[in-house]
Amino acid sequence: MLKTALSALPRDTRDTLFLLAVVAWVAVMQIPHVPWWCSTLTAGVLLWRTTLTLRGRPLPNWPWRLGLLLITLMATWATHGTLLGQDAGVTLVVVLLALKTLEMRARRDAFVVFFLAFFTLLTHFFYSQSLLTAAGILIALLGLLTALVNAHMPVGRPSLWQAARIAAGMAAMGAPIMLVLFLLFPRFSPLWGVPGEDRGRSGLSSTMRVGQIAELVLDDGIALRVRFEGDPPPQAELYFRGPVLSRFDGVEWRPSRAEFPGRRALQSELSVAGDPIRYEVTMEPSQRPWLFLLEAAEQAPQVPGMNVRMTPELQWLTDRPIGQLVRYGAISHTTFRHGPLEPVLALQEQVALPPGFNPRTLELAQQLRREHGRGPEATPRLVQAVMERLRTGGYLYTLEPGVYGQHTADEFWFDRRQGFCEHIASSFVILMRALDIPARIVTGYQGGELNGIDGFWTVRQRDAHAWAEVWQQGLGWVRVDPTSAVAPGRTGSLQRLSAAEGAFAGAIRNFNPTLAAQLRAAWEAMNNRWNQWVLNYTQGSQLDLLKNLGFKSPSWTDLAYVLIGVVVLVSLLGAAWTLWERQQHDPWLRLLRRARTRLADLGVASADHTPPRELAQRVRQRWGETEAARRIAQWLLQLEAQRYARPGAAPSPSLATLQREFRQLAWPRKDPR
Repeated sequence: MLKTALSALPRDTRDTLFLLAVVAWVAVMQIPHVPWWCSTLTAGVLLWRTTLTLRGRPLPNWPWRLGLLLITLMATWATHGTLLGQDAGVTLVVVLLALKTLEMRARRDAFVVFFLAFFTLLTHFFYSQSLLTAAGILIALLGLLTALVNAHMPVGRPSLWQAARIAAGMAAMGAPIMLVLFLLFPRFSPLWGVPGEDRGRSGLSSTMRVGQIAELVLDDGIALRVRFEGDPPPQAELYFRGPVLSRFDGVEWRPSRAEFPGRRALQSELSVAGDPIRYEVTMEPSQRPWLFLLEAAEQAPQVPGMNVRMTPELQWLTDRPIGQLVRYGAISHTTFRHGPLEPVLALQEQVALPPGFNPRTLELAQQLRREHGRGPEATPRLVQAVMERLRTGGYLYTLEPGVYGQHTADEFWFDRRQGFCEHIASSFVILMRALDIPARIVTGYQGGELNGIDGFWTVRQRDAHAWAEVWQQGLGWVRVDPTSAVAPGRTGSLQRLSAAEGAFAGAIRNFNPTLAAQLRAAWEAMNNRWNQWVLNYTQGSQLDLLKNLGFKSPSWTDLAYVLIGVVVLVSLLGAAWTLWERQQHDPWLRLLRRARTRLADLGVASADHTPPRELAQRVRQRWGETEAARRIAQWLLQLEAQRYARPGAAPSPSLATLQREFRQLAWPRKDPR
């Protein structure tokens, strides 16, 4: 029905509607990233333009367009506070693309819309480079190429399907060149990075404000993927270390502040033991400088284009925020020791508590000291006593703890007795410090989910976790996870927290409980492949490719030579193809030229414009009614009919038949001079 309706429309109307549909698709993909008024205004303009096209009405005059432009500029300024930058720029370009369609009167205007739409397509990569985004952009690209091909076919009324086939063919022919450039064009970081702004994602932050979240909403987004070489460590050891929080003002935990000279500050003093665990991490953009590694790693992971360093708290940092997908290999040990073995001055910060907070927790500490003693030798007993209190004191792990008041630790230990990892870890560390035991909070990710399709462990934002480290004389910093005492399944057997399901996922789960999980695993495995092969094709991958091609010690010079050589080779192949295609341009003319050349060799001269019928007459004049002359003349007449026969005339032989008959003709002998 749609095909019939489109066929009934004038060609200009049909082509304009198709272009508006493609522009709408380009704009729809930006809806999650532009303000609501931008989407509404763009949709309104495109619907207005569609109505004018269907009714054959004139386009609005310049005052309308100028007014809409001013509204767009003011709204962009009001929303973003600027007309520059990534978000403001994308907002402007989406609306301007729609506004440009209001002055699309000539083919030249349509070309401006085409190329503005191509530019808008690129802006999608500012926000996502996922496989789904790439698929959406490919659809838009083919649509724009189809409209562009259609605009270059002004004669007749070619179908959109014909234009689409030509566009697909052009895209297919350009694909090898695109692939070569992708593989060999030098990638100098951060040239290939996606510009990003300080846009944090849920999961982890550099601070932790306890008790201000009444209900934790789980983010099911992927934080990192991990592939272990060999067997993975036990599930209870999957602690991916992130920011370490040592300063507490009564409400918020913050990272440590350098209050001591370098020689007196805390040092990592890391020593590892046991078999190393080798693994590779593919980390999603976080806009933060943190690298997440399994505890504990001695050697810095190699991140292309970035410098990496380790802090005294065993936290790995890059020299700039991670704004794009990164992949790095690492070696960790789950058996390790770090921190000073004897008391040092810098440990004072790790026992500091703000005055006036949590008085009942301080009293609890006094009681525990009376029961279990004090001093370094009593530290293990005190830690075990607090853990036993968490196990047997009726404490509950919940994602809906409600909003806490001023004394968060008091409320947790005595009143509410419920919370999630940040409540539990914070209350535990406060109690430890009240016992004069140095303690701090470590945040990161705990656990993960094995994807059975590709063998990668998927760590999601909802796996974000907070645990504690307690300093013990002779042992250094020792990890203690108080959440494991309240909810052993949260850390021990990796009973993962579940995010809320969408309506579609819920319907699939009701139909088949395992189908939704299998579909999700398959989709994430596809995305992971896309990440590994396409998005993570780095400088090192290019040099590895040269090694596979036989270069012993490849360099950027070798890469440039190979690229230039491939470009020259492709150019020569393109020239040869063009020459061959030109010769193949009109097989009918080429066959006529062969016949004319053969007759000229036999003494029957003709010009380039001599038609086959005239040639046939000259053949008869030259050789009379001989059998050879009769067959040659008949063949020439059939050749003429093959192209110029009137509609309704008897069918003429195909060109292939005429070519075969030409080779079988018996030509007269050439007269001796």
